[in-house]
Amino acid sequence: MSRQRGATTDHHTCTCGRQGVNPYLPLSVVVQRVVDEVDDRTIKSFDLAFVRPEDAARFRYTPGQFCELSVFGEGEAPFGIASSPTEEGFVRFTVKKAGVVTSRLHSLTEGDVIGLRGPLGNAFPIDRMRGKDIAVIGGGFAFTTLRSLIVYLLEGGERDAFGKITVIYGARTPGLLMYKEDLAAWEARDDIAVWQTIDVAAPGWTRRVGFVPPVVEEVAPAAANAVAVICGPPVMIRFTLPTMIKLGFGKEQIYTSLENRMKCGIGKCGRCNVGPKYVCLDGPVFSMAELDALPAEY
Repeated sequence: MSRQRGATTDHHTCTCGRQGVNPYLPLSVVVQRVVDEVDDRTIKSFDLAFVRPEDAARFRYTPGQFCELSVFGEGEAPFGIASSPTEEGFVRFTVKKAGVVTSRLHSLTEGDVIGLRGPLGNAFPIDRMRGKDIAVIGGGFAFTTLRSLIVYLLEGGERDAFGKITVIYGARTPGLLMYKEDLAAWEARDDIAVWQTIDVAAPGWTRRVGFVPPVVEEVAPAAANAVAVICGPPVMIRFTLPTMIKLGFGKEQIYTSLENRMKCGIGKCGRCNVGPKYVCLDGPVFSMAELDALPAEY
């Protein structure tokens, strides 16, 4: 499929695909499918479809963006989009049970109707990735928007426009790795290299064992003419970044996605500001070079 469903891939542009629609007004979406992603059932994926066809026709997004999901009478919260624009008929969100709204979302079943505002924020710099190798590095629950990016790179109709794609994904245990069917399918392909790792050896596990940073150093993705995207727990990012620098990556080559206290999603509440930036408007995707210029609040 071509790229027409993504309004833009400009890293600094908010690609709100709802021109002419009240940004405060949630659109009605129905739960099509619910999947338990991890063994302890604390993370679920929801495939949502728009109730009104005209809303579906207007909705345009690019990997890296997020939406606000609302449970009527309970509240709303921001979630990165886990599906790719190339996947027709639904928008996927992966939700970790953590509070009131996420707990209510976890109680949803097929056929339930909730609200959605978005897409919001900027996106991964896909235009800047063309002609380059791409390293995608993720840890735990933060793999959601990375899944969107990987599926888009592979299925967006221009795989030949990108160089080598290397994916490194880690979790504490095998049961906490998400998107297992996707991971297995990617491992079977010859146009992407996938490395899965867990923190400590487990029975039956035959892949890498170890934290993400040393695995990154072992795999050693080439820095020349490359872009890296890193999403994970702050401690993982903190220890992975020096490894990337050691491998020769400049901070302008490395991107991450923040979710720093986002609330309204449209820059009105001021909750997510970091220095002169609003994460929900200027992000959530930033290069490490951009983050270096901000106060250390994120």
